[in-house]
Formats: sequence, C-alpha cells, structure tokens
Amino acid sequence: MNILGIDTSCDDTSAAIVTDGEKVRSNIVHSQVTLHHPYGGVVPELASREHLRNLVPVVQEALTRAGLELGALDGIAVTVGPGLVGALLVGLSYAKALAYVHHLPLVGINHLEGHILSIFLEREVPSFPFAALTVSGGHTSLYEVKGIGDYVLLGQTLDDAAGEAFDKVAKILGLGYPGGPVIEKTAHHGDGAAIKFPRAFLAPDSLDFSFSGLKTAVSLYVKTWYEGTKIDPKEGALEDIAASFQEAVIDVLSQKLM
Repeated sequence: MNILGIDTSCDDTSAAIVTDGEKVRSNIVHSQVTLHHPYGGVVPELASREHLRNLVPVVQEALTRAGLELGALDGIAVTVGPGLVGALLVGLSYAKALAYVHHLPLVGINHLEGHILSIFLEREVPSFPFAALTVSGGHTSLYEVKGIGDYVLLGQTLDDAAGEAFDKVAKILGLGYPGGPVIEKTAHHGDGAAIKFPRAFLAPDSLDFSFSGLKTAVSLYVKTWYEGTKIDPKEGALEDIAASFQEAVIDVLSQKLM
C-alpha cells in the first residue's frame, strides 16, 4: 500500500511516499528558512504563498523519487492541524482536490500525533504505554501514549513554546533565524553555568511549561550587558548567554519528562 503524505503546517512544504506503513520511499522538503530569515520568524502570509508555489513540484518530486505515478497511490494523508491556518489550507485544499480527481481515500492527520508515532519508523520501537515529549516549533507538550490514537495530555506550554523561545532569544542576540541551530552552535563554545537564568517549574506537581519569563530574563540581561558592563562579545559573553539559556530550557524539559 502506497500512501502520499503532505504537510504544509508551517514554513516547510513537505511530501513523502510511505509503503506499507514502514518503508519511506521518498521524503521531499522545501525549506523557507531563507525567505523568513530577515524577519527573525515565520511570516504566515509569506509562508502560505510559498506553499502555493512549491506544493505541486514537491509532490511530483516525491513521486518521481519513489518511482511511482499518481495511479499507483492507495491513499493520501494530509496535515489538518495544528499549525498556521493559511498554510494548512493550502495543503488540505490540494490534497482534497487530488483525492477527488483520482478517487483516493483521504485522511486528515494531527501532525503532533505524527511526531509521536514517527518513532515506529525506527528499528527499535517502544512498548505501550510510554511518555512522549513533543518539542516542535510552536508546540511543547508532554503525553502519556497508551496506544495508537490513545493519548493523555500531561502538560503543555502556558505561553511561549521552547522553539519560539529559541527564535526570540536568537533575535535578541542578533544570531539570525532559525534560532535552534544558531543558538546551539554558539552555545557550543560557551559555559552553560555562567549565568543563572530562571527555571519556571510552576506548581510542585505541575507538568506544564513556561518559557516567556526566561525569554524576558535573557532580554533584560542583554540590555544590561550592552548598556551597563559593555562587555566585548569577543570575550565569550555571547557564547555564555546562549549556553546558559539553552541549559535553562533543557533543564526544565528533561526534569519534567523524567
């Protein structure tokens, strides 16, 4: 059974062909990083227009790489949420039209469920139940996975997601976009214990997350750094800020998960 998967939930136009639920025959991703880089984050309108331009060639490339024609498909799966509304509509509308014309079954997918179940594409898979931490762009959530389709939300972000915090802090530090890779690269040469940024653990038994306070703490620290101490970035202060911020995020994520 050959399934075409389509995802336009944010700023990547993606299509893949999966056979028998396990074999990934192709996986094509058109990144919009260069487009959104000047803005320090994803601009929804620009993302939607870019999906319109790229979705058809991306799907065609996925079919070509898999060595298949549209007639060889047995179904189509498409992300229906969560994500940017305009971007989601591009993928959903195209998938519905394709399914209608070729008389194929269409399945709407929650892409967070897709993240959780992607582990079953690996050779070693977990047994139920297991804990799943999804840290994806605008989502930071902790689930108890009892079975396929059976999930209990244990905790989620109450404000900024971890990915959003990385993007915003990268912008504050003038490192560019996307924030995750550039902060990780910068932090590699810094001391994660240099600055005691706050950890928001919330109530004693809470499994929810909050990163807006950490983002504000970094912003205030940088303001003092530039306007007060006038530390030369060449002396390693920038690397220490990045490393200490990253350490604070990972500390909360890992402790809540454990």
